[in-house]
Amino acid sequence: MIKIGILGYGNLGRGIECAVRHNPDMELAAVFTRRDPESVHILTENVPVYRARQAAEKKDEIDVLILCGGSATDLPWQTPEYARYFNVVDSFDTHAKIPEHFEAVDRAAAESGHVGLISAGWDPGMFSLNRLYAGAVLPGGRDYTFWGRGVSQGHSDAIRRIEGVKDARQYTIPVEAALEAVRSGGNPELTTRQKHTRECFVVAEEGADLARIEKEIVTMPNYFSDYDTAVHFISEEELLRDHGGIPHGGFVIRTGKTGWNDENSHVIEYSLKLDSNPEFTASVIAAYARAVYRLHQEGQKGCRTVFDIAPAYLCPESGEQLRKHLL
Repeated sequence: MIKIGILGYGNLGRGIECAVRHNPDMELAAVFTRRDPESVHILTENVPVYRARQAAEKKDEIDVLILCGGSATDLPWQTPEYARYFNVVDSFDTHAKIPEHFEAVDRAAAESGHVGLISAGWDPGMFSLNRLYAGAVLPGGRDYTFWGRGVSQGHSDAIRRIEGVKDARQYTIPVEAALEAVRSGGNPELTTRQKHTRECFVVAEEGADLARIEKEIVTMPNYFSDYDTAVHFISEEELLRDHGGIPHGGFVIRTGKTGWNDENSHVIEYSLKLDSNPEFTASVIAAYARAVYRLHQEGQKGCRTVFDIAPAYLCPESGEQLRKHLL
């Protein structure tokens, strides 16, 4: 059994707990939280909940620690720090900063003899793989990625970190005209702003400066500054009533041509429609936790991404079973 630890018990942490339950070769060993452990009630019976600062003390009891913090402020320091003590997996999703995050985790994991895998989920993650596969198959083509309509956990978390914000949900919305232009094979040149809009529903603290909050959102680099962004201030009751779920999804599309004179056109499309963004993300992470465990058993160390993992490492079945039933 692969012993899994969870650091951070929010939406993603609960999703990891559910995913572990559905993987017969895994068991939940511990949950670590920055809250008072007595206030955290997990679903799995007889599994201890500890303070986050106690995690390093349990390094011999956990095969893979899954980090469920946010990409804005948690994972940039958490993943390299905990890679000193554990094999780790995170869902770091600030695309522009992935190279520097990889370098930091790689240094820490290589020095400690552990394996770290970053940016597991569906984008980055499953969508990244589909961009890679489609690009390899149609080398002369063009990639398009559309997200939504759905709630982005990372962007919502980034808004919640702004002073004066009590809670928030951020929806990423594809521009339909752009999506249809791509599907038609027109190969349009599209800017970031032309492909998506962002819509934010924000619950502010009493007395907070709403104008300042809105300005900080729409000008936030790597999250909102490159998009047309609408900000709506609503009550906590409205947020819970109208925006309580966390759906998401999207499309990865590759267009390209084949033939001696490029006479034949092709469109590759991969899509996801998710009732629960965190639960699906957690399911992807659980599969990559298995791969990390196997790599460590082989004596490997350092940082990896989804590009570096052979598909067979994700599955509990043997190579013989996979060749017989899936190939």
